[in-house]
Amino acid sequence: MSVQVWTWILVGITFSLYFGIAIWARAGSTKEFYVAGGGVSPLANGMATAADWMSAASFISMAGIISFSGYDGSVYLMGWTGGYVLLALLLAPYLRKFGKFTVPDFIGDRYYSNTARTVAVICALIVSFTYVAGQMRGVGIVFSQFLQVDINLGVVIGMAVVLVFAFLGGMKGITYTQVAQYCVLIFAFMVPAFFISMQMTGNIIPQIGMGGTVEDGSFLLDKLDALHTQLGFNEYTDGSKSTWDVFAITLALMVGTAGLPHVIVRFFTVPKVKDARKSAGLALLFIAILYTTAPAIAVFARTNLIETVSDTEYKAVPEWFKNWENTGLIAWSDKNGDGKIQYVKGSATDGKPKYTGERGQYNERLVSNANNSTNELYVDRDIMVLANPEIAKLPNWVIALVAAGGLAAALSTAAGLLLVISTSISHDLIKKQIKPNISEKGELLAARISILFAIIVAGLFGIYPPGFVAAVVALAFGLAAASFFPAIILGIFDKRMNRQGAVSGMIVGITLMLFYMIRYKTGLIGVMEPRPASEWWFGTSPEGFGTIAMIVNVIISMVVSRMTAAPPEEVQEIVEHIRIPSGAGEASSH
Repeated sequence: MSVQVWTWILVGITFSLYFGIAIWARAGSTKEFYVAGGGVSPLANGMATAADWMSAASFISMAGIISFSGYDGSVYLMGWTGGYVLLALLLAPYLRKFGKFTVPDFIGDRYYSNTARTVAVICALIVSFTYVAGQMRGVGIVFSQFLQVDINLGVVIGMAVVLVFAFLGGMKGITYTQVAQYCVLIFAFMVPAFFISMQMTGNIIPQIGMGGTVEDGSFLLDKLDALHTQLGFNEYTDGSKSTWDVFAITLALMVGTAGLPHVIVRFFTVPKVKDARKSAGLALLFIAILYTTAPAIAVFARTNLIETVSDTEYKAVPEWFKNWENTGLIAWSDKNGDGKIQYVKGSATDGKPKYTGERGQYNERLVSNANNSTNELYVDRDIMVLANPEIAKLPNWVIALVAAGGLAAALSTAAGLLLVISTSISHDLIKKQIKPNISEKGELLAARISILFAIIVAGLFGIYPPGFVAAVVALAFGLAAASFFPAIILGIFDKRMNRQGAVSGMIVGITLMLFYMIRYKTGLIGVMEPRPASEWWFGTSPEGFGTIAMIVNVIISMVVSRMTAAPPEEVQEIVEHIRIPSGAGEASSH
């Protein structure tokens, strides 16, 4: 059977499973809608957390970044893995004990202020919409290539799927759907890795195969280093980023992780604090399976790509190249007229390529002579994981399986983010501030209407994406680091922190991060292009600037809180109480 037939079969089976779970897990109360009734087992919650965590950025884009950036791409592995550990050990148990299942709810009650709650809602919406943009782009890429549909139609189909299981089941439906999605995405990620590792190195375990030898007896990484240097690239195993920028990006990703609302809410879906700790540990184990495999897939994909296309006659390129060329995510221009693909260091474009949304059409800048570069090949890094099985000539069912896994990864995180957006509006704005006396039925209706609104906006982001998946997601982590992390961490460990300090810090932090993002990453459409790297402040990339914005937030929060009145005594007592482990008082009294 063809790849397309296999894809329709596997996507049809997995989507039917998701719909079945959504119907089975319909939410009948706000508690079920927001936190799945608080009765999810640690094992199921661990798998759901892992699926929530491993978005399209992890599944589709992280290995793509490492594949193109080599050593420099390791910051994403270190930041996202370290961030999860930070969240699980330093924040989750205390937030769970505090008893507030949304970040704005925690900030509103901890800082005894609806102003603080409103600022937190705005921050949550900005972070979540920035994050969800990457997920919807991932959905569009997968649908466009594997189901041979218009990319915009692919995004609409993805929106409809998320709408069903988020609208019906809320967190209850999303949780059990994400358990299924974790199983699909991890199977889809690992099977090609086993195949290709065995094919290239004779070792079925990809983590070991990456450091193994190839047919000619040389080490795979040495071979890739040699291929890179021949084409004018830096050695794959050498980094080009400054030590400071590596540190800044890693820290921004770590602390941004700890401020992500859609992950934090997961720790309220289990019955007890002890279960929250268990599910955190299990989730880390489930996440590690994919994260330790991603560098190996990156190495395999990069080696295969270079050997397949570099200095190859265009008329002799394999079918996979032509398939992806139709999407506009890979493009070639014969600048020297020799009929061969010249793939060397340098840009193949005059600017950021913009896919028009129709198969076979892409922005003309893809084929221009950018900066007198001799490089003739443009490859969107987001395609590397998806195209890897095709490049390696794996069976069609494996290629289709990767498509199903990519969809599972993107849709699971999109659903979690959309629920955060819905909850922020229905619970933190309407229930807590605008209409406190709203009935449970009314609040549930407001939550569902909010999800519908959020999905429409998310779809627009998917149709008009602001960049490749992992870059957008990295910026979302920077926004979370700049806004939420200081307010949460100081709210737990500094009883002197007051509402004036928290509000001032959040406003300054997120404003600074947004300014830097717009100025140095996205630009303003029709007004200005992004500023060059030579103008970065302190040599800090936009992905790492969340660290500086977070430090500014902490300083402002601390200074303002010390210059204004201390929090009420009852708030200070709550802060003392949430840091005492459950049962500690009873144990010490005997």
